[in-house]
Amino acid sequence: MRKFFPSLLCCFFSFSFIYAQQFPVPILHHEIIGDYVYVKADELGNVFALTSGGQLKKFNSNFDSIGVFNDVKRLGKVNHIAFGNALRTVLYFKQYRNIVVLDRLMQVVNRIDLKKHSLFQVEALGPSYDNKIWVFDEQESKLKKLSEEGAVLFETSDLRIVFSEAISPSIVIDNGGFVYLYDPLKGLYIFDYYGGFKKKITLLGWKDIQPLGKNILGIGSEKVFVFTPGDVSINEIKIPLGLETAKQLTFMADGCIALYDDRIVSYKWTK
Repeated sequence: MRKFFPSLLCCFFSFSFIYAQQFPVPILHHEIIGDYVYVKADELGNVFALTSGGQLKKFNSNFDSIGVFNDVKRLGKVNHIAFGNALRTVLYFKQYRNIVVLDRLMQVVNRIDLKKHSLFQVEALGPSYDNKIWVFDEQESKLKKLSEEGAVLFETSDLRIVFSEAISPSIVIDNGGFVYLYDPLKGLYIFDYYGGFKKKITLLGWKDIQPLGKNILGIGSEKVFVFTPGDVSINEIKIPLGLETAKQLTFMADGCIALYDDRIVSYKWTK
């Protein structure tokens, strides 16, 4: 308990900006120069950066190199990077409908060819809390949970019947006991782990959707929108000066990672 309490206290203060509806002043922490096209950070602050040449590089929070995955081009373009836990990285190559799971050293530990499991129209996926994988099958309009071998363990009913319309989510997020499907043209759909539909929130045009604690964050024009389960309203927080020019932002409890044309920069929040 002595080890847990300081961590909990730190987390409490780190997330206070959400409820204050403003970010602390960002302070430059580290940066790395290079031609990068995509960046994302996991819950431990490890940074995953995709170069224009097709290398996927992993750095720690100080931008020291941890590993490199070089088989990106052979598998096609990486369309999505997600983290089941700190030891597993999930890559999705939509062109060939392949899911690749990497360990902490960027070595392949699993590969799922969705075509072999009759999944031909998967645009969105994400790891589950128990190291399985959620996918949205657009052909059948169903949310499905796959085993590590790619077998379907669970699926919802046809959601076109539930909503009287087809949805096309861009991302699936398993967070805080809920599964979120985000369709930028229709909104955020929330389900429980049994596929029960809980709520729809009309939040349109978000990009860089991500979980942060129990919250779901999305970036709009010059603002970060924060959905917190149980809250009636959506918090809107203005992006700090200097960060609004970033091509991509990933937020963490103690700071953020920003992608610019010629570099990646990590910032820490002031206390």
